[in-house]
Amino acid sequence: MADTPTPEAPDRPDPGESLNVSRAHAARGEAGAAVTREKRIEESGREPVPLWILLACGVVLLIGGGVMGAGGRLFDYSPHYEGYVRADFEAGGRSGPVTDTIMNALMRRGAKVYSKCTGCHQSNGQGAPGVAPPLAGSDWVTGNTERLSMIILFGLQGKITVKGTDWNLVMPSQMPLDQVELAAVMTYVRNSFGNETGDVVTPEQAANALALFREETGGAAFGPPKTEQILLEKHDRMLEGGAFDPGTMVDLETLEPVEEDGGGEEDGEDGEDGEAGDGGSEAGPEAPMDVPEGADPAAAPATTE
Repeated sequence: MADTPTPEAPDRPDPGESLNVSRAHAARGEAGAAVTREKRIEESGREPVPLWILLACGVVLLIGGGVMGAGGRLFDYSPHYEGYVRADFEAGGRSGPVTDTIMNALMRRGAKVYSKCTGCHQSNGQGAPGVAPPLAGSDWVTGNTERLSMIILFGLQGKITVKGTDWNLVMPSQMPLDQVELAAVMTYVRNSFGNETGDVVTPEQAANALALFREETGGAAFGPPKTEQILLEKHDRMLEGGAFDPGTMVDLETLEPVEEDGGGEEDGEDGEDGEAGDGGSEAGPEAPMDVPEGADPAAAPATTE
């Protein structure tokens, strides 16, 4: 009897294969998770690093760090040679505040404040056509200080005549400014670009200008821009407050007047020398006295040549 082919199992997808795939997977699942993990095949290059390699690297890093940390001058940089000792400077200078004239102090600070105005008025104060009028030679700058301060604090709008030319532009307020900054920038523009008023706007005068600003604005940060008419009617005068001679010496930090050292001491030394000289002349030798004829020279007062 001829051999008849054995009917293939229905769960074998390929009759030509001897492995029943579904049964093989089922058998592995029954083996448990631990066995499956042990029989897992990792992709090449993704195998976990052995623990002994990690420990060896840690030991090498530990030893290397200790060697470099206590290894002498390898990482110890110094710009000075070994045994260098800094020399002591003789204390012959002034120990008091750094001083200068109030004109110079305000001009330096004013130049910094004015730097934000150069975009319109230019660094030379000549202004720009259609943008901003010139500050050089302008009576609005060199004239009464209260109206100049109001232009800076409030800004300006409408027509204004500068050096015979009519301008109709808007200038924004330059607030916020404190009293020193306002005094400095006003002093700077009044004595730069060919302007030579020769005076200074003091912080006290600038403080009075800020008081007027706060009074008009009710404490607000900004106020309505001024017009030429308002400036001429209400603010065409000098700011109130104490004036300083431009040559007054001040502390550059506080701008407070300081007394120059040396004058009183020199006077005192001169005085002491004078007193000593006077005393010496009182205790010194007296002028020789003439002895009358016939008198005993021994009876005359002794003199010292």
